[in-house]
Amino acid sequence: MSDAKNVFGEPLAPCGRNPLTGFHRDGCCNTGYDDVGIHVVCAQVTREFLAFSRARGNDLSTPAPEIGFPGLEPGDRWCLCAARWKEAFDAGVAPPVILAATHEEALAIVPLADLKRHALDLS
Repeated sequence: MSDAKNVFGEPLAPCGRNPLTGFHRDGCCNTGYDDVGIHVVCAQVTREFLAFSRARGNDLSTPAPEIGFPGLEPGDRWCLCAARWKEAFDAGVAPPVILAATHEEALAIVPLADLKRHALDLS
């Protein structure tokens, strides 16, 4: 997966190691054929987004030790499903993103302009 690219076509930067994120739990928003949810948007989760996700049936706040999931807190970085991020964007609660760590596959679902409006790493 070392050839993975971000939304700018550059090498994909790590998203988060504490907690360890990524579909493959490698700290990066890598994806592949087995990643049906397309977990490619590196986001810094917010309280509003966590509540939104919980209301949609995906509780990211509650720890699930049986699967090694610590539960997320506002400020944690996590590789989100591109479709869920887009859904949150449409609802006005999209969390900020780190574009350098967001996989280029996100662009199949989310326009780059929308991601840029929520970017933490643009100057």
